[in-house]
Amino acid sequence: MKKVLVTGAAGFIGSSAVDALLARGDAVAGLDNFNSFYDPAVKRENIAGALAHPHFTLHEGDLLDAAFIDGVFAKERPGVVLHLAAWAGVRPSFENPKLYYEVNVIGSQNVMDACMAHGPSHLVFASSSSVYGGSTRTPFAEDDPVAGPVSPYAATKRMNELMCHVYSHARGLRVTLLRFFTVYGPRQRPEMAIHKFARLIDAGETVPMFGDGESLRDYTYIEDILDGVLKAVDTPFDYEIINLGEQRTTSLKELIGMLGEALGKEVRIEEHPMHKGDVPLTYADIGKARTMLGYAPKYSMEAGLEKFVAWLREARRV
Repeated sequence: MKKVLVTGAAGFIGSSAVDALLARGDAVAGLDNFNSFYDPAVKRENIAGALAHPHFTLHEGDLLDAAFIDGVFAKERPGVVLHLAAWAGVRPSFENPKLYYEVNVIGSQNVMDACMAHGPSHLVFASSSSVYGGSTRTPFAEDDPVAGPVSPYAATKRMNELMCHVYSHARGLRVTLLRFFTVYGPRQRPEMAIHKFARLIDAGETVPMFGDGESLRDYTYIEDILDGVLKAVDTPFDYEIINLGEQRTTSLKELIGMLGEALGKEVRIEEHPMHKGDVPLTYADIGKARTMLGYAPKYSMEAGLEKFVAWLREARRV
């Protein structure tokens, strides 16, 4: 039985990863501070099933509390660390860039320092497709230049990648960084586009569309992301950056229409100017993930949105 420490364990991807690890027989220690980025009650609901599992323990505390982080590592002695905790979101990062820097960079360094002190076999670290900035070279490959992030959030994720390289090169920490491409599915954060748009469409309200609707995203269904995450947990590397996406794109306008079809509702759109920090395109080259992890995404947008809408209705969120 493997012991995995998951930070951000009550969030969208974190709680889904916790459940997947427990389901396959691993022991899991979760860490979360239940902050107010969105309703903490939603996070409590996300983690409720795991709390009933005999091989799960939860630690509540903050990444910026280095002594707390070290104490969790000392108590749990994890074999692998899956670091998902962060202040997320491109647009909100403009409102408080200092907070994003402190939590995402300094907080993550506390996790890396605890890894060095307590010796898990390796660290799996959530990065983001946002590090590619406004790149139009497609599909986005891991060795593309990423020197031009266009939001504070993206900058913190690129800083994470660079600091992980330092810890790997100079101190021997084995680390795999996974660049996630627009993850959606059950438990998705309520402010994210798919979740927000679905609620608005179901309620008969207008959907705000920023830009002309032609921006493209590589949307990745949560079960495909978990396939890559669990394979990274099982496959240590000295230092690697790996894209996890679907390697297909959907325009914003197409996405809104597909949500309307999945919900069986008419869609009304209100156009707005593009937000600062938004990029015209994300598109993952997943050849490296296929080769190094055996990653094999399988969900089309239609199938993923159908499952997402079923969850929304079962959870009575629409």
